Amino acid sequence: MSKRVVIDPITRIEGHLRIEVEVDDNNVVQKAWSSSTLWRGIEVILKGRTPMDVGLITQRICGVCTYSHYRCGTEAVENALGLDIPLNAKLLRSLMQTSLYMHDHIVHFYHLHGLDWVDVVSALSADPALAAQVALKYTDKPIAAGEGELRAVQERVKGFVATGKLGPFANAYWGNSTYRFTPEQNLIALSHYLKALEVQRVAAEMLAIFGGKQPHPQSLVVGGVTSVRDMLSPSRLQEWKQKHAIVSDFIHRAYKIDIIMAADAFGSEPSVLGGVNVKNFLATDDFMLGNGEYLFNQGVIMNGDLANVSDLNPEHIQEDVTHSWYQADGPQHPYDGTTVPDYTGFVERDTVYGKLPTVDGDGKYSWVKSPRYQGEPVEVGPLACLLVSYARGNKVVVDAVNNLLSVTGLPVEALFTTLGRTAARMLQTVIVADEGLKTFDALIANIQVDESTYVSPEIDSEEEYVGHAMIEAPRGMLSHWIRIKNGVVENYQAVVPTTWNAGPIDQSGKMGPYEASLIGLKLEDPTKPLEVLRVIHSFDPCMACSVHVMDFKGQQLGEFRIDPAGNF
Repeated sequence: MSKRVVIDPITRIEGHLRIEVEVDDNNVVQKAWSSSTLWRGIEVILKGRTPMDVGLITQRICGVCTYSHYRCGTEAVENALGLDIPLNAKLLRSLMQTSLYMHDHIVHFYHLHGLDWVDVVSALSADPALAAQVALKYTDKPIAAGEGELRAVQERVKGFVATGKLGPFANAYWGNSTYRFTPEQNLIALSHYLKALEVQRVAAEMLAIFGGKQPHPQSLVVGGVTSVRDMLSPSRLQEWKQKHAIVSDFIHRAYKIDIIMAADAFGSEPSVLGGVNVKNFLATDDFMLGNGEYLFNQGVIMNGDLANVSDLNPEHIQEDVTHSWYQADGPQHPYDGTTVPDYTGFVERDTVYGKLPTVDGDGKYSWVKSPRYQGEPVEVGPLACLLVSYARGNKVVVDAVNNLLSVTGLPVEALFTTLGRTAARMLQTVIVADEGLKTFDALIANIQVDESTYVSPEIDSEEEYVGHAMIEAPRGMLSHWIRIKNGVVENYQAVVPTTWNAGPIDQSGKMGPYEASLIGLKLEDPTKPLEVLRVIHSFDPCMACSVHVMDFKGQQLGEFRIDPAGNF
């Protein structure tokens, strides 16, 4: 007798995500549905506006990935207009991307994904002295893991428990048997969770140095950047490098160590040794290290075949809406994409929690579209990025991956797991932090001979322009696509990482990465589906990037009029 499990909302993510699974008598997932429940409207908002405002508007797609959309939108316009911006502008944009990654990945693991691995209640029974010794097993220079520090953390959290106000630690599935850390390992990771709250602030400040502020930086314009004084100020340059050193130190002495510790503890835990059932991967070139040199490589891997990686062809990308709440005659290339809502609602049925509205798996059930590459679902994200570069023979990536596999004792096949996906995000953070200094040095060298940061764009209202940009956002490959006519945006589409990963089944019945990753997963207790959360969180969902601007009753949320002359 199958049972329906509904998790709505999925918490510790950005945006609104609903996951439903159907389990058999052995609590093994047989079917899965990924549904996002708020509508996306940014593409519609952009129509008729000047291309010069695209970046500023698209960065409002999300409150986390603001810089990624800002940059991608700006570069889509530059591509359409045929602009080649100055090298200084490219390097500054890359430094801001480096800052974003170091911030985003730390926040994701510790404050969003970490509690899927760390049992906070178990940490309260740990021996701080023993925990300090355990920390030394993984590094001779542990951070925030001395006996006194660990004792203070334990007492602090016990204070939360005593008041009954658990804050972020409330309503979790503590005690689940798939938690594998010892009490002492849990205490170490919990200490790093709290330390990361301090470090992420420094990482955010890094981006703000050249971006003006974070989130929603404001220094990118079509044609280059405006942060000229910051670039030419020795004190501002040194400030970025000092903050980089602080954050990089935490990445090496805490984040990296905790993932190695997780590989040690969870290496035999079945619920994290699957979770990669779509073995097609997509990534693009990004992180400029110098003139024309990139840290990560573009490419496509199909069927998990690391011996064969092909070049990414933008023409092979389409979006399918067969099971999405949109209208379209068939799969559409982003240049010709439409955003026409067609909401059909839910179906009430029995679940493990009683009768509830559930998705209509035979009909439409999500506001997320289903991107496909040559008709096939693909995964994007840190794992895809590293696998493509690894398959390309990228020395930096090959050495980093092989070193991690050697340290953990895991085979290459371990990359194709939930544990591998989580480890890949950490490893990408380490690589970005280390190699980002090459970008910094290239900037310092270039401004000695060239201080240019901007070229003036020109738009002929009599001409039509088509362009796109592809970058690696923290959650994977992000692309923006634009058509310009009569001097304004005629059509716009953003194909975001979470759309690639979270989309529903397509017209051929093929599942996307989220849904496929859950098939075959065994749950200890369907009413407390920690295993599902751990798998889904490993993708770092950002539903705000995928959907926007509607409440569940379809009511108008607000109407705003802005007079360009400033009369409100």
